Amino acid sequence: MSEPATSYRDLRALVINCTLKRSPERSHTQGLIDVSTGILERQGVQVDVIRAVDIDIATGIWPDMTEHGWETDQWPVLYSQVMAADILTLAGPVWLGDNSSVMKQVIERLYSCSSILNSQGQYAYYGRVGGCLITGNEDGAKHCAMNVLYSLQHLGYTVPPQADAGWVGPAGPGPSYLDPGSGGPENDFTNRNTTFMTWNQLHLARLLKDAGGIPAHGNQRSGWDAGCRFDFENPEHR
Repeated sequence: MSEPATSYRDLRALVINCTLKRSPERSHTQGLIDVSTGILERQGVQVDVIRAVDIDIATGIWPDMTEHGWETDQWPVLYSQVMAADILTLAGPVWLGDNSSVMKQVIERLYSCSSILNSQGQYAYYGRVGGCLITGNEDGAKHCAMNVLYSLQHLGYTVPPQADAGWVGPAGPGPSYLDPGSGGPENDFTNRNTTFMTWNQLHLARLLKDAGGIPAHGNQRSGWDAGCRFDFENPEHR
């Protein structure tokens, strides 16, 4: 295989690991994250990986919950890293067929900042690429990915083709991804999907960065609030 003709060295990626395990406890989700970040790093991308559970993130739907009764909230610090990244991957485990409570909290806090506008009057997450990784030892990976990817695109992220990958092993209790004999790290289906996801994130992030983001016409909240209707037929103006 030839090397890619495009350089990705000016891109930044952030992976938020939504495991329930605090560092330094082993995270099976981190094992799958390492597959994706290895590809990114080999392409020169600056990659940051954060365990959300290690950070004092308050519960709520405002950008800074210290302004709403909480004594501490480190979300604003994490949000600055989110905004510095061209690529955001949310990764987490399956519990009871659904995303972890930490994943839900991270998505809620992303939502809390979704009304912020960029310099072109678009929602702040426009021009950034999303994706997700799911691990577990029970069924539900596609359900979890569906929820995460819907949430990301709804907030303004651009979701590339095949933007999710996961490993859950046999349905029902069993070994987790990094457990000896699980077959997870050797699973060709998972490795292929993780690789495709990562490269599709790279390709789309490159396209968006070179284009200056999503074109700022027809999607500017500031313009709409100012009365511009972008060809929407307004009966009141007939």
